[in-house]
Amino acid sequence: MTRADGTAAVPDVERDATGEKLAAVRTLGIGAPVLAFDVGGTDIKSALFDAEGTALGLRRTPTPIAEGDRTQVLLERLEVLAEELRAAHPDVVPQAVGLVVPGIVDADAGLGVFASNLGWHDSPLRDLAADRLGLPVAFDHDVRAASWAERRLGGARDYADSVVLVIGTGIAGALLVGGVPYTAGGYAGEIGHSPIADGPICACGARGCLEAVASAGAIARRYREATGIAPDGAKDVIARAAAGDRIAADIWNSALDALTMSLAQLTAVVAPEAVVIGGGLSRAGGALFDELRTRLAARLSFHRIPALVPAELSGNAGLLGAALRARELT
Repeated sequence: MTRADGTAAVPDVERDATGEKLAAVRTLGIGAPVLAFDVGGTDIKSALFDAEGTALGLRRTPTPIAEGDRTQVLLERLEVLAEELRAAHPDVVPQAVGLVVPGIVDADAGLGVFASNLGWHDSPLRDLAADRLGLPVAFDHDVRAASWAERRLGGARDYADSVVLVIGTGIAGALLVGGVPYTAGGYAGEIGHSPIADGPICACGARGCLEAVASAGAIARRYREATGIAPDGAKDVIARAAAGDRIAADIWNSALDALTMSLAQLTAVVAPEAVVIGGGLSRAGGALFDELRTRLAARLSFHRIPALVPAELSGNAGLLGAALRARELT
């Protein structure tokens, strides 16, 4: 791909504060230049997308810390990041901003309804960010935006009715119905907090949430609690299970059963064509996908069994979704 001036459009890939090189971001294609911010509880991914859809100045920086509601310190950080991106690429003039955040998000009203790790309640983030940055802001939930990017550019592009499931430290989800995210005022898609058992108590306060049993974080935590040994993440537990560790095998088996139960419920109620699975646990490959396919087929009968598809956009899906949403405003 080349720019209008004939020079090569090479993604501007930088390193985060730890020195880790960030993966190159898939290009969006031709469209308006936009700023994009993917805000998490611990870090913010940011980039400026040019008219060819190439990500410039990709960075991951710490999310600012403050007591209580972090709205104001977040807005201050976004303003600094936007100024730095514009200064580094003065020939690219953004026309809009995409901002995605975690928690309960009412995108239509522009509200961060609730985010336990960021401290806000009904925070008018969209309008506050627009005032601060001087540009129209497209505002959405991070995983819903990621699902939109997977629909437009990644693993869900062939499936109008699909579920995007991100299995990492927690479990987040989003529903696409007729190719459009289903939001229900921001409350839809909380698959990680759907009950699959009577226990354990989840960090959210409910009992038996899927996330408390089958997330990568839960798998590692449960092994540590059972053995006193701190594994190197869920991947280590899965490897121990494959090597004959009975406790690891029991924990991994119960996680697979919980995921199968949740997917079976989604299949019976929503009947998605596909479930697109991303996050750290998706890198387990056949140990996850093959097992889920077999167990899901064994549990269901007349139902349309969804295709289980790896997500393609990795940790960049939220940022790409933010940029796509921003372009919709131009």
